Amino acid sequence: MLMEPSSSNFFDVKAFNRQLAKSKSPINCFRDAISNNRALLDERFKSKANIEVIISDLTWFIDQILIAAWKQYDWKDEKDISLLAVGGYGRGELHLYSDIDIQILLARNNQKKYKANIESFLTFLWDINLEIGQSVRTIDENKKQAANDITIATALMESRTVYGNPELHKKLILAVSKKKIWEAKRFFTAKRNEQISRHAKYEDIEYALEPNLKVSPGGLRDIQTIGWISKRYFGASDFQELVDRGFLQKNEYQDLIKSRNFLWSLRYGLHMLAERREDRLLFEHQRKLSEIFSYEDDKNSLGIEKLMKEYYRNVQTLRELNDVLLQLFDEEIIRSKEKVKILTLNARFQIRNNYIEAMHSRVFRQTPFALIEIFVLLAQDEKIAGIRATTIRLIRNGRQLIDDNFRKDIRNTTLFMELLRSPYKMVAHLRQMKRYGVLGAYLPEFGNIIGQMQHDLFHIYSVDDHTLQVVENMRRLHHPEALEKYPLAATIIKTLPKIELLYIAGLYHDIAKGRGGDHSVLGVKDAEDFCVRHHLGKWDTALVGWLVKNHLFMSSIAQRQDIQDPDVVKSFALIVGDQTRLDYLYTLTVADINATNPKLWNAWKASLLRQLYQSTKRALSLGLEKVVGKSSRIKENQNLALALLKEKDMSKKEALAIWDKPTEDYFLRESPEDIAWQTLAISKHKEPESPLILIKNSTEHQSEGATQVFIYTQNSHFLFANIANAFDRLNLNIQNARLFNTASNKALLTFMILETNGTLIKKNSQRMYEIVTLLKEYALPVEKPSKNKQHTPRQLRHFSRATETSFANPEKFPYSILEVLCPDRPGLLAKVANIFVEKNIILHNAKITTLGENVEDVFFITNKNNKPISKKNSEELQALIKERLNASLNGA
Repeated sequence: MLMEPSSSNFFDVKAFNRQLAKSKSPINCFRDAISNNRALLDERFKSKANIEVIISDLTWFIDQILIAAWKQYDWKDEKDISLLAVGGYGRGELHLYSDIDIQILLARNNQKKYKANIESFLTFLWDINLEIGQSVRTIDENKKQAANDITIATALMESRTVYGNPELHKKLILAVSKKKIWEAKRFFTAKRNEQISRHAKYEDIEYALEPNLKVSPGGLRDIQTIGWISKRYFGASDFQELVDRGFLQKNEYQDLIKSRNFLWSLRYGLHMLAERREDRLLFEHQRKLSEIFSYEDDKNSLGIEKLMKEYYRNVQTLRELNDVLLQLFDEEIIRSKEKVKILTLNARFQIRNNYIEAMHSRVFRQTPFALIEIFVLLAQDEKIAGIRATTIRLIRNGRQLIDDNFRKDIRNTTLFMELLRSPYKMVAHLRQMKRYGVLGAYLPEFGNIIGQMQHDLFHIYSVDDHTLQVVENMRRLHHPEALEKYPLAATIIKTLPKIELLYIAGLYHDIAKGRGGDHSVLGVKDAEDFCVRHHLGKWDTALVGWLVKNHLFMSSIAQRQDIQDPDVVKSFALIVGDQTRLDYLYTLTVADINATNPKLWNAWKASLLRQLYQSTKRALSLGLEKVVGKSSRIKENQNLALALLKEKDMSKKEALAIWDKPTEDYFLRESPEDIAWQTLAISKHKEPESPLILIKNSTEHQSEGATQVFIYTQNSHFLFANIANAFDRLNLNIQNARLFNTASNKALLTFMILETNGTLIKKNSQRMYEIVTLLKEYALPVEKPSKNKQHTPRQLRHFSRATETSFANPEKFPYSILEVLCPDRPGLLAKVANIFVEKNIILHNAKITTLGENVEDVFFITNKNNKPISKKNSEELQALIKERLNASLNGA
């Protein structure tokens, strides 16, 4: 069946054929027609013409081009051959640069008769710049291949004749019908499993930074799956037939078509911008698409974020409808002949063959609290497999019953708290509540963050998905396998007095995102209001509010401040106040980091948080007035290191000579064990002109710590910058750097490093040998900076925020603290270090944090006299850093 154009003026077939007859170059004639009509369609798209009409007209146009190309050849006996459109082209959903899937269908195995023409025809199609997917088969060959491959069977189901004998296509459809191959039950099961497998690749989450419009959960493939199953079972040619059969309600049909058309528009725009087939909503296209769709920046969000929020809400609608229809198909196709077993739960619900259903269609209207109750019942009985489709539909239609009176009703607040305490798949049922519109209606503040995203590489999920993932991570800490990856958090969570308070803090920690201002502060009121409405006590309410306000506090201290310093630990402990708060905060922090971006959690972050937790716990147990001061800690570490060295037959005199009066912070920031390890190695180092490189893992536990690299060499101006370049060249990430000088100008440097995937270097590996070899070259005392060839990854190139700096001279602190925030780029750390050399700045310590596409690096620095930096000099330093880094980010 040929497609029909929306207007006779779109493409004049007769005029084209006349032009073709006169043309000396048929290829150019075809190319010009294709190029001109694509440009015409692009203009209609930009002027916001109906996307259904654009897609239909494009498909019709390609039909005419293929017919004209086909007619250039003498096919002799045309009753034995025809040209088919298959797949997406067959169903009339061709996009600008989609593959044009065709089949040349033969009545019998007589390909030799047509071989020369077929080869010439297909070559011609490529010559005129059509992206063709082709096959040449007989009807019997189609039947045999379709029987073994459901993808081929599906493509043939959607086929139609473009030109040639239509009787061949009728015979083909009969040969591959459900009576011959892939009967309806088997077809449905295969397609459902195919979808489950595809969704699993995306962690069953609709949202992604750069989603695939076609195959991500809630994408076009989900709609197509419904279409394929309905066509196989009912013979339905479109979704309107599902409405006619009562499988799809009119409002659901309208929602489905609206969301499908939105995705069609995005996909067409993607193809237009990329000038090729592209289904990934990449960063480089998101801004241009947001402009085409007229989404503008405002004080609260970017146009890109508005576009992605609209995308997210549409795919969520499609996921919801996909759920309903697949469940309906399951009941109709798979379970219709099952022996019915019914178990009554109460006056409102019963279990029918392991699926929960409402007792009658008026359940939610008569008892609105059942909208919460059904999810509680699911979470309390793991044997319930799911919700029947008719009941899902009743939930969707009943969610408008949720209003302020519903939210205040003690039956509903009690049920929701019961859900948070339930033992089975609690988060999965919260996600169901979200998908069916119940959670966003019951908690309007949560409804406001559905689809809320941030245009960066740090937050890879929307705020709502991240929030539920945080709670999911909390639940996973109870699993036995969590003890391996999160040993401390998995132990602590079992001791928390009220686990539901942790879940509430998880639900509300980011609730105020997108409002402007500090979301940690703004979210406190929402969290406390929830607690009051759900009749929690004053202590519980205060704890939840405190956790929401301080949910970023522990990770910030661990990653940005010197947690070896007793004063830092004491200040943190004063704010935390007691052990219970510390336990809740640590567990929330671990769950939050892992739900923001899986790549953020690494062994080094784990060890920092563990160290801060244990130091704070000790401070709280001793009493804050008994926390050991800095000078006492230095003396204690010196004595412990000397004791360890004495066991290795090294005297105090020998040790002091090797130490060579280093800056005293060496004994504060290095552990006694590491001081002894380094001292012994220096004593055995017999090549004074060559750098000493030591490398080991700071822990035997792969889930915590980092690979520790110690360098002992002659100090020089560009030493730190050159070593940073060496690690950059090795594709290693510096997590922390500590720098100390001796009286004779030797440099003692300790780096904590990880592979780019967040893992430690394997012990005694070739990789360790590579690191030592390169560092021996780069750690030589040279008076010029080294340079690396630098390549910026694709995703990073689309983020160019201006460099920000902050500066502080804390009272009674020996160093100035400089913080640099800017987009990540290769060689960035070396650039900052070179500026320090230029301005006669001494770097003592560096804490390196990469958050998605951004870095937040903290440097502890002094002037050349080891004094904090003056205000005037700090302003000059910050201005120079901003100037140089912004220039390098812009390609200068």
